[in-house]
Amino acid sequence: MDLFEIKENEGTDFFQPLAYRMRPNSLDELLGQENIAGKGSLLQRAIAADKLFSMILWGPPGCGKTTLANIIAKETSSHFTELSAVLSGVKDIREVIERANERKRLYRKRTLLFVDEIHRFNKAQQDAFLPHVEKGTITLVGATTENPSFEVIPALISRCRVIRFNRLSHSDLKKLMNRALSDKEKGLGYMDLKCTEAAMDLMASFADGDVRVALTNLETVALFVASQEKETIDVEEIEKSLQKKALRYDKSGEEHYNLISAFHKSLRGSDPDGALYWLTRMIMAGEDPFYILRRMVRFATEDVGMADPGALTATLNALESFRFLGHPEGDDAIAQAAVYLATAPKSNSIYKAFGKVRKVVEETGYLPVPMHIRNAPTRMMKQAGYGAGYKYAHDYEEGYVPQKYLPSELDNYRFYEPSDRGYEKSVAHRLDVWAALKKKNGHT
Repeated sequence: MDLFEIKENEGTDFFQPLAYRMRPNSLDELLGQENIAGKGSLLQRAIAADKLFSMILWGPPGCGKTTLANIIAKETSSHFTELSAVLSGVKDIREVIERANERKRLYRKRTLLFVDEIHRFNKAQQDAFLPHVEKGTITLVGATTENPSFEVIPALISRCRVIRFNRLSHSDLKKLMNRALSDKEKGLGYMDLKCTEAAMDLMASFADGDVRVALTNLETVALFVASQEKETIDVEEIEKSLQKKALRYDKSGEEHYNLISAFHKSLRGSDPDGALYWLTRMIMAGEDPFYILRRMVRFATEDVGMADPGALTATLNALESFRFLGHPEGDDAIAQAAVYLATAPKSNSIYKAFGKVRKVVEETGYLPVPMHIRNAPTRMMKQAGYGAGYKYAHDYEEGYVPQKYLPSELDNYRFYEPSDRGYEKSVAHRLDVWAALKKKNGHT
């Protein structure tokens, strides 16, 4: 096959990059953004009714922001024009506004202005949009990879609706690449290539949620495979053509569990270097960062627990930081939390206590709540003895009063046994003091 033979398929320009040719033409084709553009969504209804509002499209690279703007342009009656914040200035904005005013006055036609990378405009440039967005001279659609709260002036945000895009999932990327591989009109279907599941998984991992990267890599690999006169894309061909080594990793196989186990045990063993190494291996291999963070949140309660209550806060902060920043900046937040967990004092007392309680509940069933700690919202319940004899802890010195909180059948049970490590050592001392007070007052 002549690699550079151009097939005439209804005007498709095969000199254009695959990522450009495969851009969706309708909302139905836009994968991964069903929450904002799916059937019945606000945006879908607004486009269908041709009653568009100004908006800021916020999301990571290659998630469909520019594609959505093009779909809006095709499916509404507005005149579509675009500016790049990298190449344009206030003069360009004024020219667009003048033409929009003229179009509105002469033809009663609205102007949809798409501004790519709107966060690159400075305050003065963003200010230039304000009166025209407010009056409806233009419907502004701005796209940004940065948080609009920090990069777009508040006055402009208040006049627009912020629409947050998702990073595309692993399965969505595979679906798009398979579509491109079989599409004979716009894609690579004319090459009649097959692709192994492992190779497709690898390219999806390399793309890390970015459609442009996924399709650009697919096109590069396909051309390389065709030049070798082969018919199948496999992992070896990907490594050769992209000059990128595939780390041995299978998200649903044994290696997945081996790596997360190594990471978990390094944290438990208080080895920050081991934890960072296995964390990096997983991230570089394309593991879902939210899966890693879920395991870390679990670890913070199961293996650190009350020895350092701040471990849970630190891990949840890492989760929110990554959600806010994404790859690669957010990876540092995960690494910081991993080092925190690895170097924190360890205690599984909460984990063990919870296990004991569950076992006792299974064995003893649902024992009745002691009368003195029952709620008594009505006169009848008070007359029946609900809440009788309850002592309000804040009325006593140090906010503690010895009284029974467990059913009588469990008088001799103690579920929570704190360790002597970290913050939990202070908790253990406090419980010992309270136990002595209970004994002194005749409570077991």
